[in-house]
Amino acid sequence: MREPAQESTPGIEILSAVREQAPVLANLLELYAHDFSEFCDVEIGQDGRFGYQSLALYWSQPDRHPFLVRVDGKLAGFVLVKKGSEISGHENVWDMVEFFVIRRHRRRGVGTAAASAVWKRFPGLWEVRVMKSNVAARDFWARSILAFTGEVIHPVSVEAAGQLWLLFSLESRRSG
Repeated sequence: MREPAQESTPGIEILSAVREQAPVLANLLELYAHDFSEFCDVEIGQDGRFGYQSLALYWSQPDRHPFLVRVDGKLAGFVLVKKGSEISGHENVWDMVEFFVIRRHRRRGVGTAAASAVWKRFPGLWEVRVMKSNVAARDFWARSILAFTGEVIHPVSVEAAGQLWLLFSLESRRSG
């Protein structure tokens, strides 16, 4: 079911991705992995692709939610969300698993609008983790969380899977 999220930013839509759009998400995940390879050892396969083994789970597990981001009707990125923390193990926390906006649309409010729309869609506690070495992402999330909550949220440092992460925790309250 493709429903635009409740968002007031003109021209920006966050749409639930249907299973038939898995190849589109897989292509966007390749761009994301390429960008991400600057910060960690992501190996490209013999087929010339990075791959994303968990993608099919977004249509087979009810607590996983894939979204496509569009700007003026054109593809601009994706968001993958799941229930359950990758860091703390807390089962009732929403996790911003993967988040990507293509370079053309960065620093134009698209990412902040997309994040806000997703947070509004799933009220409750949230975790957003960022590799400590990814300063641009850390700054983006700090700004986006401030815009959404109206307060500065300081991340905590954690180590998981041999990587150093910054973990932002926030709450999205049910509106109305």
